[in-house]
Amino acid sequence: MTGIRPRRRLPAWPAGAVVTGLRRTTTVVLLLALVPVVAAILVAASVLCVPFSLPARGAWRPVRIAAFALLYLLVDTAALVAAAGLWVRRLPRRERAERRLVAAEDAYATLERLLRLLRRAGTRIFGLRLEVTPPLPGAVRHPAPVLVFVRHAGVGDSFLLLQTLLSQAGLRPHTVLKRALRADPALDVLIGRVPHCFLPPLDGRAEDQIGRLAAGLGPGDALVLFPEGGNFTPRRHRRAIASLRRRGLPRRASRAERMHHVLPPRDGGALAAIAAAPTADVVFVAHTGLDVLHSARTVWSRLPLRDAVRARWWRVPAGRIPEGEDARSKWLLAQWARVDRWIADHAAPEATHA
Repeated sequence: MTGIRPRRRLPAWPAGAVVTGLRRTTTVVLLLALVPVVAAILVAASVLCVPFSLPARGAWRPVRIAAFALLYLLVDTAALVAAAGLWVRRLPRRERAERRLVAAEDAYATLERLLRLLRRAGTRIFGLRLEVTPPLPGAVRHPAPVLVFVRHAGVGDSFLLLQTLLSQAGLRPHTVLKRALRADPALDVLIGRVPHCFLPPLDGRAEDQIGRLAAGLGPGDALVLFPEGGNFTPRRHRRAIASLRRRGLPRRASRAERMHHVLPPRDGGALAAIAAAPTADVVFVAHTGLDVLHSARTVWSRLPLRDAVRARWWRVPAGRIPEGEDARSKWLLAQWARVDRWIADHAAPEATHA
């Protein structure tokens, strides 16, 4: 009598892959459902604004916002289609390392086109203009990696920075992002194919994740970090100062009180990045212009933008960064005070300030 063969068990999907698949399925469905809804809103807004905005040459704010939202959704959809096509093209490649390398290069190229298109749309629809001082060098590969520490304030500043790094500076950003941005399906897919770190991490410490990301930097790579951890608001400024006092850091709290346009940097991630990439220079970026858009009311009243977005950057060579965590923490706070002073000299009166 022939024995019954045991049924072969299929390998189980990793829990993370299941969660990722469910999330991306949900966000893609929502994306496709929103396209006709926003298109209808754009048509309705255009019809309703004609009698009021056309004779008075109004700002057409509802039309501008709806038009950009629709374009954003369509660009997201096109990016997903492009990502799917690139994935199919890579299937014949057998070497896993080769597939990952090609995937990263394709993702950077697609991300650059996506962000460049959105910036052009922002220029036409919202009057977005960017002035960078000193002018960025041409798009050439840099001989050493850099750590880019950026002030965080205003709508879309992280996207504008990434586009500038990719298109103008010729750098490949390894970005530390908020986990909430995975709700954007195109960003979720594209960022997932390049070195990145989402915060808060699902396991382990944020500093460890950032350190591992910085340790993998090579020539032409830039780790992008927003040390403040979120957009500046007066309420967050007060809470950050109170937190420093509760932690027994009165001197640091006093320094933070004298900075009226930035939050005190959370130096854990920045220090971890510096320690993990000791040969990397550090670039600091201060900017103002988008900080006038700090609430739904100001977004409505300040669009289209009347003033240019101004950015100032400076580079500190690796050899000039102090040794030791305590010395580096004080140095980082001093650099952030420089960011605050520049913003105080260039920010519009309507910008958020403490």
